[in-house]
Amino acid sequence: MEIQFKTASRSNIFIVLIGATILCSSALAQTGGYQGGGAARAQKATPNIDGWGNNLPIDRSTAPAPPRDISGIWDPGPRGVQQLGAGAMPEDGKPEHRPPYTAAGVEKLNTTKPSNGVRSTVPAESDDPVIAGDPQGIPREDLFELRTTQIFQTPVAIYMLYQFGRVWRVIWTDGREAPKDAEPRWFGYSVGKWADDNTLVVETTGLDERTWIDHAGRPHSDALRVEERFHRVDRDHLELSVTIDDPKMYTKPWAALNKLVFNLEPQTFDVREMFWSPTEFQGYNKLLGETAGESDTK
Repeated sequence: MEIQFKTASRSNIFIVLIGATILCSSALAQTGGYQGGGAARAQKATPNIDGWGNNLPIDRSTAPAPPRDISGIWDPGPRGVQQLGAGAMPEDGKPEHRPPYTAAGVEKLNTTKPSNGVRSTVPAESDDPVIAGDPQGIPREDLFELRTTQIFQTPVAIYMLYQFGRVWRVIWTDGREAPKDAEPRWFGYSVGKWADDNTLVVETTGLDERTWIDHAGRPHSDALRVEERFHRVDRDHLELSVTIDDPKMYTKPWAALNKLVFNLEPQTFDVREMFWSPTEFQGYNKLLGETAGESDTK
C-alpha cells in the first residue's frame, strides 16, 4: 500500500516509518503473526509465546461457538495496532479513506496534530492527548494499539480488560438503557444487547470530547455514539466491527473497523504489560523527536 505524506520534512517521514515498523514488529513478536479462518488452521505448528515466555501451541478450531458467550482471552494480531488511524479508514491520503466530515468536523480536525498519517508532525510537536497522559477512551481503545483483550461475563455485565494501559471497562447487559445527559466519561456508558446467539451489539454514549477517535486525530463531539458488534464466528474466532455516528462532526455514520478477527488464546495465556511511559517518550524524543526546522538546518 502506498502511503502519502503531506509534510515536507524528511524527518517526519522517517519517524513515521520507523514508528510503524516498530509497532508492527512488536505486534508480530507478541502474537506470532495474524491468523484468521483458514490461515489459522494452516499454522497449527506455529509456537505462541505469552508474557511468561511460555511456548503455547496454536490449535484453532472451527467448532460451533457457545451461545451468547464472548468470554476468553482474544488476540487480534498486528492488525489491531492501526498506527495510521482506524483500520477500515486509515489516514493514508486516499479519498476513499476520508471520513464524511461536516464543516465543523473539518474545522476541529485542523486543530489536531497527530504524529502519524498524512497530517503527521514530529512527536515533540504533537498534541495527542494520550501523550499528555489522558486515557485513550472509547472508541480509540478499539482503534489504536488494540492488543490482547481479556473478556469476562457475568449474568448482568461484560468486563473488557485491555492490554494497552491495563485498563478495563464495563458493558452492561442487564437490559438498562443508556443514561440521558450523563456526565461525560473517558469510556462513556456502554450497554449491550444480543442480536442473536453469536452477536453482541454494544452502544456507547456520554463520551468525553477531549479524546480522539483514533491515532490520526479524528475529532468527535458530545453527540458521538459508538456501535461495536462482537460476532463470534466459531469457538476460536471473534470479529469486531466499529461504527462512528456523530452528526455534529460527520454527515453520516462511517465504519471505523470492519470484522477485525481475534483468535482465542488458551486459558493459561499470560498477557504482557503494555503502558504509555512518559520517561520512555522523553528518551524517544531525544533520539528522534526534534522539530522539522531543527532537522532541516543541520
